[in-house]
Amino acid sequence: MFKSEVYTKRREELRKKLKSGIALFIGNTESPMNYPDNTYHFRQDSDFLYFFGLDLPALTGMMDFDSGKDRIFGNDIDMDDIIWMGPQLTVRELAQKCGISETAPVSKLGDTIKDALSKKRKIHFLPPYRGETKMTLGVLLKENPCQMKTLASVDLIKAVISMRSIKEKVEIDEIEKAADIAYEMHVTAMKMCKHGVKEQDIFGMIEGIALAKGGGTSFPIILSINGQTLHNHSHGNILTKGRMMVTDAGAETSLHYASDITRTTPVGGKFNEKQKDIYEIVLKANTDAIKATKPGISNRDLHFMACKIIATEMKSLGLMKGDVDEAVAAGAHALFMPHGLGHMMGLDVHDMEGLGENYIGYNDKVKRSEQFGTAFLRFALPYKPGHVFTVEPGCYFIPELIGKWKAEGKFKEYINYNKIDSYMSIGGIRIEDNVLITDKGHKVLGKPIPKTIKEVESVCS
Repeated sequence: MFKSEVYTKRREELRKKLKSGIALFIGNTESPMNYPDNTYHFRQDSDFLYFFGLDLPALTGMMDFDSGKDRIFGNDIDMDDIIWMGPQLTVRELAQKCGISETAPVSKLGDTIKDALSKKRKIHFLPPYRGETKMTLGVLLKENPCQMKTLASVDLIKAVISMRSIKEKVEIDEIEKAADIAYEMHVTAMKMCKHGVKEQDIFGMIEGIALAKGGGTSFPIILSINGQTLHNHSHGNILTKGRMMVTDAGAETSLHYASDITRTTPVGGKFNEKQKDIYEIVLKANTDAIKATKPGISNRDLHFMACKIIATEMKSLGLMKGDVDEAVAAGAHALFMPHGLGHMMGLDVHDMEGLGENYIGYNDKVKRSEQFGTAFLRFALPYKPGHVFTVEPGCYFIPELIGKWKAEGKFKEYINYNKIDSYMSIGGIRIEDNVLITDKGHKVLGKPIPKTIKEVESVCS
């Protein structure tokens, strides 16, 4: 945990934004894998962590905006628990660690909410993403559990987003730690990227690093020679020379702050000419976009800047043609880069995505595009100091998408379909870094992970 003052200050800030009612933050519970006592690795709810910091199951935090009082609901352990788990802090002792003096057993939560509802007080809660949380809210509020997401408090959503979007120094320090763990993960993957090696061997090795150095991975590792599948969580292939291995992996610190970095490595450690051609395009989009990152520029503008770089360079290879600005405006580039440039990052690897992407990355003036590719841009607003983002352009050769567009004659004025065939073996290339927006510009977080062709080949050798 951070010092108790961090959580107290955050709750005080939230009180300034919401003047009345009660806010419920229901922490996560243990979730069984295949029978009750065999549970998945516990991960606390990120919003509960942000305001209360207690990384234990079956706790609920409550803020009363009218009285100004906060309370933790939870049950103290009994002797049976001590036998299996050893002595544990009481709920009161836990609450003191986040600056709260009032506690109550879980059985009192229902009475507290019942009393508030009888007085027609507003109960604020965030969109639940777990079935057990939906059920708990449904019972407490006497509502259909299936409606909990739509009944979530928009005022609370907006208030939490406004706070969590701007990272405090203690948070940035944690993200730096996570990025440094990712350095070791990615360098290890590069060194292991040799002909005949199983993807699963590399996957297991770098996941082990995340577990040994911090709180595990920040998302299921993407590691595959089939990098044209953007979120490829299969690790069943054998690496073969002539292929590229995409490794998209990040770590969590013990306080659950995330890193998310991608590198693409040629199997055997040496790029062939076609691999170099495409890799240099993606690298230029990555480095030029990072150089342009600063307060005031929007993530959408940076996205289109990267898309134009990719389209321009693909045209120089003869894979695209025509007017680049027109091609990007029409969405033709999305054949090769069908995703957004990046996303916000913090306690969640896609930070606060569960609160609603359109609340995070869009507003009344900036609306989400419905165009293929651009529709996947998670954030379109201007950067502010304290934002932490990924910058992750990519170039992919997706057989099914290429085949569909070619058969339809789609964007044939901008795309040379016949020349694409000779590049299909590349699969996909993505290069991703984690960037903090500073007062005057930006800072790439973590120890620099090799990404130029010379650097990658040197590590692999």
